[in-house]
Amino acid sequence: MSPGPPGFEGLAGAEPGTAPAPGVPPGVRTVPPLAPGATRLVLIRHGEATCNVSGVCGGPLGCDGLTGLGRRQVEALRDRLLVTRELAGADALYASVLPRAIETAELLAPALDAVGGGPDGPTPELLTECGLCELHPGEADGLTWSEFTERFGDLDWDADPWRPIAPGGESWAGFVNRVSGALDGIVAGREGQLVVVACHAGVIEASILAKLAVAGGLDGARLQLRTRHASMTGWEIEAGRWRLLGYNDAAPLPAPG
Repeated sequence: MSPGPPGFEGLAGAEPGTAPAPGVPPGVRTVPPLAPGATRLVLIRHGEATCNVSGVCGGPLGCDGLTGLGRRQVEALRDRLLVTRELAGADALYASVLPRAIETAELLAPALDAVGGGPDGPTPELLTECGLCELHPGEADGLTWSEFTERFGDLDWDADPWRPIAPGGESWAGFVNRVSGALDGIVAGREGQLVVVACHAGVIEASILAKLAVAGGLDGARLQLRTRHASMTGWEIEAGRWRLLGYNDAAPLPAPG
């Protein structure tokens, strides 16, 4: 694999040195120029987790970290990033408090070293944030999904997005609003910085619902995206405006075994 553009511009698909067409009014322009003072936020879904394959609701009790395949998925992304340097020089590294996200962040950390420092260079301190967790399951945590249905009945968030998943747990709409606030808090005061977050498919979908002009995004709309394990979703935030730069960008799947 040949190295791409350095830093976050590689993830964004930007071409350094390419100027926008002259004279196009900002209110008409469909492809805005790069915003050098913007915050760059990269959300990375964890690799395949044991709770994903065992059919267990994976909150703090039900999450046992990544499977062997999940670790290889994250390692494949890390190896790509070590070559392309897309996320080199990251200013901050976050993860949810769940083991599968923390393990993912730790595996990726060598690719986030300071520019020019090499894979053994300094990496950002890992910060954990409960606001980045997958939907809080409450009393459903650790149950198999068949046990969940037996205990709590059928749940249809398309019909009622404000119904909690279980006692002590969140609703879908409440979850989206929680994630939106957590992301706002993380990027606050980080103008011009690159922030990498190891998180969950639900968090990535919630970011799109909350930060794009999606009808009903904060009121319970669902996209039901197929976010791949160990994939990157890139955002640029400038003056409170969120611009989606890429979704579901993953390294080739590792071979089985």
